[in-house]
Amino acid sequence: MVMNRQKLTGAFFTPEPLAEALVCWAVRSERDRLLDPSCGDGRFIAAHKSTVGIEQEPESAGTARARAPWALVHESDFFQWAAETPERFECCAGNPPFIRYQHFNGQVRKRALDFCARHGAAFTGLTSSWAPFLVAAAALLNPGGRMAFVVPAEIGHAPYAAPLLEYLVANFETVHVIAIREKLFPQLSEDCWLLYTDGFGGQTSEILFSALDHFEWIARPPAHPLRIAVSEWRTRWNRRLRSYLMSRCSRDLYAEIVEDESSKCLGDFAQIGIGYVSGDNEFFHLRPSEVSRWEIPSAYLHPTVRNGRILPKRRITRSLVDEWRRADQQMLLLRLRHGDEIPTPVQRYLDSERGKRAREAYKCRTRAPWYSVPDVQIPDFVLTYMSGRSPQLVRNDAGVTCTNTVHSIRLRDRSVARRYLPSWDQPFVHLSCELEGHPLGGGMLKLEVREAARVRFPNPEVRFDRGANNAIREALAEMRRWRHHGE
Repeated sequence: MVMNRQKLTGAFFTPEPLAEALVCWAVRSERDRLLDPSCGDGRFIAAHKSTVGIEQEPESAGTARARAPWALVHESDFFQWAAETPERFECCAGNPPFIRYQHFNGQVRKRALDFCARHGAAFTGLTSSWAPFLVAAAALLNPGGRMAFVVPAEIGHAPYAAPLLEYLVANFETVHVIAIREKLFPQLSEDCWLLYTDGFGGQTSEILFSALDHFEWIARPPAHPLRIAVSEWRTRWNRRLRSYLMSRCSRDLYAEIVEDESSKCLGDFAQIGIGYVSGDNEFFHLRPSEVSRWEIPSAYLHPTVRNGRILPKRRITRSLVDEWRRADQQMLLLRLRHGDEIPTPVQRYLDSERGKRAREAYKCRTRAPWYSVPDVQIPDFVLTYMSGRSPQLVRNDAGVTCTNTVHSIRLRDRSVARRYLPSWDQPFVHLSCELEGHPLGGGMLKLEVREAARVRFPNPEVRFDRGANNAIREALAEMRRWRHHGE
């Protein structure tokens, strides 16, 4: 229960050495006023004497007051407080709550997004809470002000991180992102990085980037960072920073191949989509033994892939589907189309206790008829979108369908596909999956539909020399290391 509440509120408190280091980065003088917009138990405000903390959880606010009795702690929603306060600060530091958009909702989200829009940062409704926190904190700085924050590693790849970085480079003279490979919060599957900004009221044409294996206390942000032109970040790397975890040699090689007109994206010759959503998987997917018991005709059933774990490496064959049947797997979709005449055995199944429960499920009760599963397709290939070592692209020779636990790939241009798809298992394509996808936690790689569409295939006629092959393999290993694959 404690962990669930922490996840919902984003309340994972920062180790004291890290909090003290970030305060040291932000504070230049004893007279500087420091703001922590989500002060939790007070670890940041305890590291400096002139501090203000905002905390909406009464218990945490009480702990913060006890830890830093000299600080002013407001028990309030930060966005409401920020919209009303006349106070301004020389610096901000903290660890904003990382609440995903599903729980960052209602009036709190509306206040946050409205506040950010007024200050020039346009976030969508899919934004997690920490990004608006940083914009609102920045808006309370005096000219020349600084910020030092713990941020999710999603700053390196999430679509909603791009408006944040655009706001930062337009409003600060220095924007420095520090990637940390070793987990700052071992109890979390998500990785965290650090963000430092300086010179509020200015702007910059570059993003500073440092990649560290682990955090060590230092009085200032890491020296000698990589300097990334904002224009390059926007165009060549699709407003993502994860690419800069590779060596420059690997980055340049990858970019050269991608920018070759003869290379192709998967989305150039295939349509990528998610499989169907049944509304009640237990009801709509039957085992062969259940089919026999209910005497459901085979014309109303279709073999399906329910999850990526059952997929073979290369092809789904009829013999494999027969193996699923013999193993009595729950792999037959009850497929009833709108307007179908319902045979008596199927009607009995629909009217069963399981059927009565299923028709009350949200997806079922909002469609007509409730038992007709929409968007059932027969893909040419099935693609895993949550993967360990690398995503699997599996040819569908058996004509099965698939649920939304995998991606459905339908070819638009079969001649182009025949040229490029055989290179799927090459290190370059696997590296492209790493760069276009994103870490999910626990060593997993996730490929969303839009990310899968951007996966690159090199010109099949190009043969890489030994140096290029080594650079690609080293970059692939490095990207897997950063998402903790195999740990």
